[in-house]
Amino acid sequence: MKVKDLANALMGTVYSQGNQNAEVLNGIVGDLLSHVMGTAPESAAWVTIQTHVNVAAVAVLKEMPMIILACGREPSPDLVDRCGKEGICLVSTPLSAFGACSLLGSLGLKG
Repeated sequence: MKVKDLANALMGTVYSQGNQNAEVLNGIVGDLLSHVMGTAPESAAWVTIQTHVNVAAVAVLKEMPMIILACGREPSPDLVDRCGKEGICLVSTPLSAFGACSLLGSLGLKG
């Protein structure tokens, strides 16, 4: 599934467009950065409530094209800037983390 399709489905605010045509193959949820670093597959959409710039560093390391901020969380300006520079789509959704993951699963992404 393409980033642009997921961004539309999440009914949220896009803070960084990223590569709208990048393929998302999997999903991961987590707020402990070291755990996500150790377990996230490449090409995943990451659901988190963390809003600081280190989130982008983990996404870059794991080659994740999309970060989804659950619960309507607003990103720090540093996170928005870094995602823009790295070509990562950054979306905030009003859905809970569970709701966002449920939606991703219903769209065919695997965890």
